Amino acid sequence: MTKQRFLILSIDGGGIRGVFPAHLLYCMKHRLGINIEEHFDMIAGTSTGSIVAAAVACKIDPGKVVAMYKEHGPKIFSRKKSWLPQRFVKYQQGLENLYENEALKTALVETFGEVRLGEIPIPLLMPATDIGNGGVHVFKSAYQKDYDRDGKVLLHQAVLASCSAPTYFNPTKVDEYLLADGGLWANNPSLAAVIDAKRRLNVELSDIRILSLGTGHAKTCYGVNADRNWGLLNGWKGKEFISFMMSLQAQTTHNYLQLMLQEDQILRLDFDSDCPLPLDDCSAIGDLISNADRMFTHNSPKLKKFLSVAQGE
Repeated sequence: MTKQRFLILSIDGGGIRGVFPAHLLYCMKHRLGINIEEHFDMIAGTSTGSIVAAAVACKIDPGKVVAMYKEHGPKIFSRKKSWLPQRFVKYQQGLENLYENEALKTALVETFGEVRLGEIPIPLLMPATDIGNGGVHVFKSAYQKDYDRDGKVLLHQAVLASCSAPTYFNPTKVDEYLLADGGLWANNPSLAAVIDAKRRLNVELSDIRILSLGTGHAKTCYGVNADRNWGLLNGWKGKEFISFMMSLQAQTTHNYLQLMLQEDQILRLDFDSDCPLPLDDCSAIGDLISNADRMFTHNSPKLKKFLSVAQGE
């Protein structure tokens, strides 16, 4: 009998691209027969990854999460009704966000209802950014006896805060905190999860196994012309810049963990794209699902072996 391991499921942020890890989990559940709701010892998700992570923690079938992206995605990423020239100018000036968050909030309420973080028994960790106080903010379920800040927080509020990407949505107020997207510092939340598992749950690093699911990343580069116009919408490529920062953070976190842990302790499923991968391009949902299906097919033996070894089978 192999020693019992501590298995972490980590899911990156990435807007509508969250349908990619959601479909991977659907395939794991319905094609490999893995009961993902019971299989993991800790679940972590940032931004759109917090939606998928929270669904797993609440034992919601990932197929329903995929359906949610299909149904609500176009509504969530729909331009504001009064997107007049003056509002576009405000967006250029950094005074206006692209989307209202009401459609996203509606989808989250429909999905998670009135569940509170204190009612979730499995360790669930969802990074956000405390822009009010200029620091990090991590929502946690009730797995620490001496930590009770989040117990009464509604799950859909915590997820909404983690998803509030700058320039896309306004920040979210949760109790006394004004919060934005956790992808600003932990788009790949696997390192945060490892640290919490070790420090809060006294898990040895050698016992940790991580299934890390990305949302894809496109290479963004700017060339070496120092005289170009470095405005947000042109020089910095606007929305691509947000994706660029999040992608860098996700890759760096994975690199750190590779240095900290042994190779067989981490399995990361992600993909590169030659084309831009906007956070809000709902027309890409079909391609993302197809990509996830292909990745699952090519990696299913590796996945099955990794998950069975991680659980000491």
